[in-house]
Amino acid sequence: MKKINITYWIVTGLFAFVMFGSAIPDIMVMPMAVKGFASLGLPAYFVPFVGGAKALGVVAILVPGYPRLKEWAYAGLTFDLIGATYCLIASGQPVANWAVMPVFIGLAAAAYLLYHKRLKAKVATSATAIVQDDLSLA
Repeated sequence: MKKINITYWIVTGLFAFVMFGSAIPDIMVMPMAVKGFASLGLPAYFVPFVGGAKALGVVAILVPGYPRLKEWAYAGLTFDLIGATYCLIASGQPVANWAVMPVFIGLAAAAYLLYHKRLKAKVATSATAIVQDDLSLA
């Protein structure tokens, strides 16, 4: 369980760092972010919305509890990455501009899979503790 927890927090921390790092310029509506969205054919008013959604998603995956909210957050952040990759490719951006995106999508997948592996380990640990309590009462 300890190994799963450590791995989960490392991968989730990296994923949160990447996603929050990309949300900050969007939230602040920095010229770099507006220019990036414009190069994809997206309007400037979309920039702070996407940034805010990413930041809320990061908070949701880092805060303990709220499993349904975490599911939605992982889905939303993954859709953001896949959508951004598609937009970069479809707008004719050079490979250098989108080549790293599969790495980020893989990081999202790893964080999500480890989240579920961690949940299963917690359930197994709880079930074992309950059985041991029942046996000690007998």
